[in-house]
Amino acid sequence: MPSHPVDEARDFLARHPDIASIDLLISDLNGVMRGKRIPRGNLEKAFEHGINLPASVFALDILGNTVEATGLGLETGDGDRVCRPVPGTLMSTPWLRDGRQAQVLMTMEDGHGGPYPVDPRQLLAGVLGRLRGSGLTPVVAVEMEFYLVDRARNELGMIQPPCSPATGERASHSQLYSISELDEYADFLEDVHAAAEAQALPLDTALKECAPGQFEINLIHCDDALAACDSAVLLKRLIKGVALQHGFEATFMAKPYGQEAGNGTHVHISLLDDDGRNVFAAEDGDPLGTPALKQAVAGLLAMMPASMALFAPNLNSFRRFQPGLYVPMAPTWGFDNRSVAVRIPSGPNAARRLEHRVAGADVNPYLLVATLLAAIDHGLQQRLTPPPAITGNAYDQVAPSLTNSWSQALDLLEESDALTEALGPEFLRVFLANRRAERDQAMQAVSKLEYDWYLRHV
Repeated sequence: MPSHPVDEARDFLARHPDIASIDLLISDLNGVMRGKRIPRGNLEKAFEHGINLPASVFALDILGNTVEATGLGLETGDGDRVCRPVPGTLMSTPWLRDGRQAQVLMTMEDGHGGPYPVDPRQLLAGVLGRLRGSGLTPVVAVEMEFYLVDRARNELGMIQPPCSPATGERASHSQLYSISELDEYADFLEDVHAAAEAQALPLDTALKECAPGQFEINLIHCDDALAACDSAVLLKRLIKGVALQHGFEATFMAKPYGQEAGNGTHVHISLLDDDGRNVFAAEDGDPLGTPALKQAVAGLLAMMPASMALFAPNLNSFRRFQPGLYVPMAPTWGFDNRSVAVRIPSGPNAARRLEHRVAGADVNPYLLVATLLAAIDHGLQQRLTPPPAITGNAYDQVAPSLTNSWSQALDLLEESDALTEALGPEFLRVFLANRRAERDQAMQAVSKLEYDWYLRHV
């Protein structure tokens, strides 16, 4: 890594003489990339002095409107904060402008040079600092599901699966794990891989998921949780950009089709001690791991109900929680069991880890991982004990108890002392105001289904 921030910019420009402009990106609360585009000649200045963005970037709803109830807008004069480049994230974007575009991630400071508490990346950094203070380093891998959809809508104006680039036929079957489906979309997937390679994103596997046009792409585990989440947000942008190049749209909506599987974000986590040993790996090879693993699971289960507003951040998120579609409905855990909320995957004992399966693909990765690590830390600090591990189908054994109400999820989050302490009262105040304002807007919309059911019959 260059010794001075400006050196990174200078070296990059020397290696990429064709780059004309650079996008300076920061993730808002929804995980939407906001920021500025600067010409090539301004990059070194941005690395030397940072750039100014208003704190209200974290007050924006999904439509980009400032939610004044957060207190980050006109109430405080909509003032600026300094944003600094994240070292190592300056990369070309091969799918934009014939490779003449680049991007770099930014993080926001408060008015005194410290971390801004509402910036999701800074929030995760704070949680990581507490774990590292206990001598623990998380190893994190993120798996993201998404749909490719046709850019043309159907006769009702609704989205529809894409037509195969190979056969021209519109996707209509699940074809879970189908290799032939991967072959049909090989050009798209190969361009995703090539762009990820150009950006040094650690892609692992790609697979066909269980609905028409649905895929999953996984990232290799990383012992830097911030870098793991950086890769996740950049991969999402990459997939969307490459999909447009191929005539598709890529969506990470949690539930784009009411009758098909939703899109999830699964996170794998293990913990290393100061000697690099996996504290979840039992010396006797017990597949359910060590007492530390059980305490971590217990923390995740205990804080899961209050975390739902972070795992399911919008109206569409809650449509994903339906029985029979591999979406957890209760705080459960088990070994090699995809019907539970926290799964302990099979595999070598040295790689023992947990997999969190609750969040949708519409989640902000920084907020998701910060919440999970805070819950794990809570379980370890309180030495919690989980309920018995589930064997067999959890849906048949444990009644649904996780809320599927957006309003209730926000109330549960607000009432959680543990999450308030872990994530900070200022972040939670802004997050809750932002999400409640968006919910209020959503409640003003009347759907076609409501007219079909109720207009003439009540």
